[in-house]
Amino acid sequence: MEQTLKPLLRFPIPDKPEMTSAALQGLASLAMAPTAESQNMAAQFVERLKQSTDGWKICAEGFTSGVYHQNDHVKFFCLQVCEHYTKSGYRHASVEDTSAMKSFILTCIGMESNEASRSKSFIRNKLAQVASLVYVSDFPQRWPQFFHDLMACLTSGPLAVDMYLRILLSVQQEVVDRDISQSPEEAQRNTLLKDAMREMCVSELADSWHQIMTSYETSHPDIVNMCLEVVGGYVSWMDISFFANDRMVTLLLRFLVKEDLREAACDTVHDIVSKGMEPVAKTSLVETFMRLLDSAGIFNCNDDDVDFLCKLSKLVNGMGIGLILCRQRLASKGSAKNIGTTMAALEGKVPYMLRFLGNEDDDVSSAVVEFASEYIAMMKTLPSMSEVQKKHIEGLLFTIIKKLKYDESYNFEREGEEEAEFQEYRKRARVIFNNMASLDCQMMLARVHELVSHTLPQWKNADFRDVEVAIALIYNLGEAIPASQGQHFSGNPEKASALQDMMRLLITSQVSRQGHIAVMLQFFETVIRYDKFFVCEPQHIPEVLTAFLDDRGLRNNSVKVRSRVAYLFLRFVKSTKGHLTPYLEEVLKQMQELLIINSPLNGFGHTLSDSDQLFLYETASTLIVSSSLEPERKQVLMKDLLTPIASKFTIILSRLNAEQDEKTQQAYANCLNNSMSLASRASKGFSGQQTMRACGCVSVFTELLSIFLSALEVTTSQRALLQQGVRQYLHRMVVCLEEEILPFLPQAMERLLKQPDAKELYDFLPLINQIVMKFKDGITPFLSQVFMPLVMTVHQVLSVPADVNDRVSAEDKKMLQRGYFLFLSTIVCNCPDVLKDQEMQNLNQVLMSLIHGAVEIPDPNSQKSCFATLKKLIQSWGGKDALPGFPEFIYKEIIPACFEAPMKPTFDLSDGQTTLALGEVASCMVEIFQQRGHEFVGFMRTDFFPSRGMSEENAVILIDTMQSSPLKTFRKWLKTFFMEAKS
Repeated sequence: MEQTLKPLLRFPIPDKPEMTSAALQGLASLAMAPTAESQNMAAQFVERLKQSTDGWKICAEGFTSGVYHQNDHVKFFCLQVCEHYTKSGYRHASVEDTSAMKSFILTCIGMESNEASRSKSFIRNKLAQVASLVYVSDFPQRWPQFFHDLMACLTSGPLAVDMYLRILLSVQQEVVDRDISQSPEEAQRNTLLKDAMREMCVSELADSWHQIMTSYETSHPDIVNMCLEVVGGYVSWMDISFFANDRMVTLLLRFLVKEDLREAACDTVHDIVSKGMEPVAKTSLVETFMRLLDSAGIFNCNDDDVDFLCKLSKLVNGMGIGLILCRQRLASKGSAKNIGTTMAALEGKVPYMLRFLGNEDDDVSSAVVEFASEYIAMMKTLPSMSEVQKKHIEGLLFTIIKKLKYDESYNFEREGEEEAEFQEYRKRARVIFNNMASLDCQMMLARVHELVSHTLPQWKNADFRDVEVAIALIYNLGEAIPASQGQHFSGNPEKASALQDMMRLLITSQVSRQGHIAVMLQFFETVIRYDKFFVCEPQHIPEVLTAFLDDRGLRNNSVKVRSRVAYLFLRFVKSTKGHLTPYLEEVLKQMQELLIINSPLNGFGHTLSDSDQLFLYETASTLIVSSSLEPERKQVLMKDLLTPIASKFTIILSRLNAEQDEKTQQAYANCLNNSMSLASRASKGFSGQQTMRACGCVSVFTELLSIFLSALEVTTSQRALLQQGVRQYLHRMVVCLEEEILPFLPQAMERLLKQPDAKELYDFLPLINQIVMKFKDGITPFLSQVFMPLVMTVHQVLSVPADVNDRVSAEDKKMLQRGYFLFLSTIVCNCPDVLKDQEMQNLNQVLMSLIHGAVEIPDPNSQKSCFATLKKLIQSWGGKDALPGFPEFIYKEIIPACFEAPMKPTFDLSDGQTTLALGEVASCMVEIFQQRGHEFVGFMRTDFFPSRGMSEENAVILIDTMQSSPLKTFRKWLKTFFMEAKS
């Protein structure tokens, strides 16, 4: 079938109405075809219809002919074409075409009023959209009777009413909806449209809505619900008298007690009371509706109807927010009398807010959170709070505490979407809690203290959710009441704060033995938050250490708890390390089995993951290093910690070398890499004060380094992973060791640079840079020897041909180029004698690679690095004590590069990174002038500029600007210079 339809796309769109059927028949067949190609052909055909002068007429006739009544695809396509026309050329349509469009819209409404020819909902919505676009163009000049003509169709029955309401909703979205951004022209157009409607038809519209709702209240609740949506949409710009009147309010109150209408009715009331009005009138409106709703018992609904409760909560939220805004506006005007009335109205809504906020369903509660937040914000602006307001704040505190409790259905081990939603809600509730503290800090402390003092001692008989909330409140106080507002902890018991009492109770009550995952996690998080408590009361440290180490913490049955506690234990040790020496060896003994490395040799039988163990090794190291033990004892303990790594490493490495199975090789390599990571992490226990040398631990780590370097001899596919581990360990040793690491560098470099690929070499260069920046001149002799072999290796790897389609290899080479130029920059800035020590031929090769990178490589980061390095060389070697031959290099290579690079097509001066590269070009030129002075100026004017065809005038301007302007100004000028030169 597709082969017979393809020629259709090659024929011109017919211009005559009688050919409509022929034109759309193929579209109907294409639309029904299941293949992507057929769908694409149909879309192309529709696009051609859109571009045709009379395409919309063909589609209009096709839609109203009834031929395609059963083909939703064709009908929708036809309306798409008509929609395109109303958005593009219809505004300038002829009288004949506007008449045709009007006829089309009314004919469609007539068809859609008939049960036999009505379309599906999505097509009726599209038709409504087309009608609203026609309204925007035609009302009021070309079609002043637009709304009256629509209302004339209402007698045709419920389908006609449904279509009428859909069009009104679409008009509202097109003209009124504030959530849709509008251009200034559209906003002006919409204002004129609303003004015209106010003059011509709003009264009739309001009457039609009342008639529709009373006529279809019983028979068609769906129509009434849609009509209520229309009312809510139009209330924002129509006069309030059309809505706040006896007949409308009577209807709304009646609907609010009907299950199939009350949600929509509640939304409409919300829209009415949210209407922008003067504060006094708005207050009166809200109070009137509140009184009527209360009298009708609307707020005494069944708590099982969550959907309706959400609507009521939203309504109370709208009332509260509206009254707060009224109060703000009145305060700005200084209207004290009216402020009192509005404040009384507002305080009257707070009990409703508290009721909905405390609802068990979080959706109901969430709907009124904004009111609660804004109420607190308003309270902060008042000079003082009344007794009623204090009670409201206290009630709000109790409500928030209640809502912080976990639901019974919460799945702690497998948290899904519902759990994520609760956590998000809990965050919002905590924000309210924190904000309340700034209103009445003492009240909050007292109430939380009461709750904690009641709950924690009774934890064995309490619901775990109540226990968790009690601990969570202690934790939250740290954010709600920062220490800057008052000292939380004191070494003097007489000055101990309520928070210090609560922390003491948290530890001594033994609540950490409650056992539930949520309680355990909250306990450990709270302990870490208040580390200063243990400085004041260090006698509680042993109990907490025990909790971390036993089945409450690191040996908990829950993976989630074990993993989190591994991290928190490290933080606890770091914050209390000055008090831990008495417990050091016992803690290390308790940790011993947890430090056993996961490996194929023990079947990976371990309760902690590899990443969790990283924290434990750093913890153990921190305990040893920060203790007050003698260096000799620290060395013994550190050796006890790390010797098992060395022993197992040697065994597994030999197994790897003998293994043939690739999966087993991978398991061994992962274990070796993890072993090196653990040793690297242990080195983080040292600091600037407690160095590796001062603690007597140098030999422990250098012995490990010697063992780890043997992994670089592996020739299997796991080589890259092992190299990564060795590099990581070397990085740490450069930080922690002094010259003790230097003897290992030749061996490390030799093995790491053995047949490297681009990525391995790129990953290696930062290690060399780190060594250079630490040891500087002290490593110059060694670097002078290895420098050219390393440079040659880089060039060799970059010159290896690569598949043009291999994007990964191309990116690796690009990054290696950047790394190479950064390496040269590091050498020049820290060990410039390394370059001086090279043979002239080799030095020239390196310098030319910088010129090549500056000019030929279309990478602004590399170019910026190259020019920055050249500038540093000019500064060091280009002055009075110039390196022999270097001034000639400046004139022959560097100066031309400063002009050739910016003139390259790939040098995009509109790009930010490229502009930074150009800034380095400018710095280079200025540095040459500062070092070579008038010699440079003479060369530029008599030699360089004439050879480049630059006029004497431009040359003078460039040199004068460079000589007289600050560098920042010259950079901007140079950018303009090259932009004009390239234009």
